[in-house]
Amino acid sequence: MKLTISLGQMDVELGNPARNLETAQAFVEEAERRGSHLLVLPELWSTGYDLENAADYATSTAEGIFAQIGRLATKHHLHILGSCLAQHNGGIANTLVWHGRQGEIMGEYSKLHLFRLMDEEKYLVAGQKPVLVESEWGMAGLSICYDLRFPELFRRYALAGAQMVFVPAEWPHPRLAHWQTLLRARAIENQLFVIACNRVGSSKNTPFLVTLASSARGGRRLSRRGAGNFAHGRD
Repeated sequence: MKLTISLGQMDVELGNPARNLETAQAFVEEAERRGSHLLVLPELWSTGYDLENAADYATSTAEGIFAQIGRLATKHHLHILGSCLAQHNGGIANTLVWHGRQGEIMGEYSKLHLFRLMDEEKYLVAGQKPVLVESEWGMAGLSICYDLRFPELFRRYALAGAQMVFVPAEWPHPRLAHWQTLLRARAIENQLFVIACNRVGSSKNTPFLVTLASSARGGRRLSRRGAGNFAHGRD
């Protein structure tokens, strides 16, 4: 079955969930207009790295910003993926939730590898396990940003039958070459699709990438830039 994916690369406003939700809703509407089956949003798209105030934003994945995205998924009959701050194991985690087109949670994954350069280890707890989601387009692995640097995670997904892996991210622009190389490498090494969506703009004096990416099994780029910071791809 053919899968059409939209990548919504947001300029995330630090610590402004209401404004960021408005932007996400606009991306949802655009993805529906384009006939996409699935929309990927960036890492921590609702707050950015306002980790000092993480406790003010984090909820269970059945409440808050997660529930609002679930309602958007239902209204627009669209699968939506993206990570936000969630309550997890007595702490707060960077958690990716996959909402199905009926608003149901098909899978949730908390980032396994915390990124010290963004102070994640000071404010967040790490996830405990990889998560594989069974979708109508095949098995899909979930990962977040810095996880891309750990090939063993992607190999584990491949050996478990994954046909694709999703990577919402906030990857800094100075490491653009690493981003491009690692996305292609993970796709080639494991002969699967890697679907990644990064944020744009800057935050706390850190500039972020201005490219969107998805890679096929052979490392071929699938996505193309659309209006603004929006890309649309299929295979």
